[in-house]
Amino acid sequence: QVQLVESGGGLVQAGGSLRLSCAASGRTSDTYIMGWFRQAPGKEREFVALITSSGAYLDYGDSVKGRFTISRDRAKNMVYLQMNSLKPEDTAVYYCGAGVVAGTSPNRYDYWGQGTQVTVSS
Repeated sequence: QVQLVESGGGLVQAGGSLRLSCAASGRTSDTYIMGWFRQAPGKEREFVALITSSGAYLDYGDSVKGRFTISRDRAKNMVYLQMNSLKPEDTAVYYCGAGVVAGTSPNRYDYWGQGTQVTVSS
C-alpha cells in the first residue's frame, strides 16, 4: 500500500510559478513510477508529467513541455512539480499518482493522492 499527499497548490497570477510536492509513504513507494495529472471541472484527468523510480526517464504532456519540471528525492520519498510561466488554462486540481507499470494514462496508476487546487488568474 502506498499513501500519497499533495501540497503546494494555490492562487497565482498568469506568468507566475508554483511548486507542488507529493509525499509518498509505504514500504516500496520509492520503486514506483510517479506521475502528475490534472483535472479541470467537466474534463477528463490529463497527463502532466511522469518520472521513473531512478529518475532516469521523464515525460511531459505537450501542453506543459518547456514550462513544467518533474523531479523526485528518493531518500525523502518526495516528488515535485515545478510549474513556471503558468497560464489560466493550467487551472485544475493536480493529482499525484504512483504505479508499477505507469504511463500517460491515469488507468495505469495504482495509487492517488487527494489532489491540490491550482488556480491561475489572468
